[in-house]
Amino acid sequence: MTHPLHYFAYGSNLLTSRLRGRVPSARPLGRAVLSGHRLAWHKVGADGSGKCDIAPDPDGTVWGVVFLIDPAEMPRLDAAEGLGKGYEKKKITVTLAGKPIQATTYQATRIDPTVVPWHGYKDYVLAGAIEHDLPYPYIQTIRDVASAFNPADHQ
Repeated sequence: MTHPLHYFAYGSNLLTSRLRGRVPSARPLGRAVLSGHRLAWHKVGADGSGKCDIAPDPDGTVWGVVFLIDPAEMPRLDAAEGLGKGYEKKKITVTLAGKPIQATTYQATRIDPTVVPWHGYKDYVLAGAIEHDLPYPYIQTIRDVASAFNPADHQ
């Protein structure tokens, strides 16, 4: 992998196995924090449910993980994230091991504050947060998010 990209995952891509299913080169570099934003679940997914977003909030922080990704695989991640269909790519500065680092992430362009995530999606986010040992109070806020059954799973 030549000149890997730094990718900041904060939603379901926190779960390493899920991200590697999309971009096999993904390697976790460490947990990181994005200041000036909060984790929101208001991105409208293709299935009508809520997905994670980094919403601007001067008092907020979003915990996540910086992964190294082969740039040749980024189109695969763009497709999986629905680039241009609800997310846009964004360059951000996160703090990793006490140092600022530039990373790429996705931010929602299609939002609705009334949507909620499906239980399964929330479970991916929670499992990734636990896998990477994000701070317990932050994990608890993820646990506390209201979610719903996906009707497609029960037909």
